[in-house]
Amino acid sequence: MRARRRLVAMVAAGAMLALAGVAQKPAASPPRVARVEVGGKAITIHYSAPSVRGRQIFGPGGLVSHDATYPVWRAGANAATALHTDADLWLGGLRVPKGDYTLYVLVSDPDHWVLIVNKQTGQWGLTYNAKLDLGRVPMQMSAPGPTIEQLRWVLSPGQVTLEWERHVASVGMRVGGARN
Repeated sequence: MRARRRLVAMVAAGAMLALAGVAQKPAASPPRVARVEVGGKAITIHYSAPSVRGRQIFGPGGLVSHDATYPVWRAGANAATALHTDADLWLGGLRVPKGDYTLYVLVSDPDHWVLIVNKQTGQWGLTYNAKLDLGRVPMQMSAPGPTIEQLRWVLSPGQVTLEWERHVASVGMRVGGARN
């Protein structure tokens, strides 16, 4: 009887350790938040951050193709990338009223990306309706030094930047309702 209890206890302990290992395994594309405060107003981007992990990311055969298979990229993983702004913004030449939006990136030309600000919110990443675009803004492209392993959005008082793999794409940002 004692041996049986010990065996049951050992099996239960092993199962609990196995479940704990599964529960603590980091997400393949963990949720992230980029945040900046300008003039007391918060601007945030919520996204999931995939990693390169030795894969080809952009181009033919990559995770993000430069063809018409998917006309736009969700600029992250899982749910669509979400922008919230407590202030009216200018992203490049696009006026973005305070509120909630979804960000996509048109990557059909690998050297000239376009940021898309879409009014539909709360959708899964591959659900895209161009009729709900607030507008599109060309992004400035550059190449990082070393490969950027994990996708990241970076917000600063004057810029929105998306960095991943061998690409850095940015657009100027200014808080305020009037265009200069």
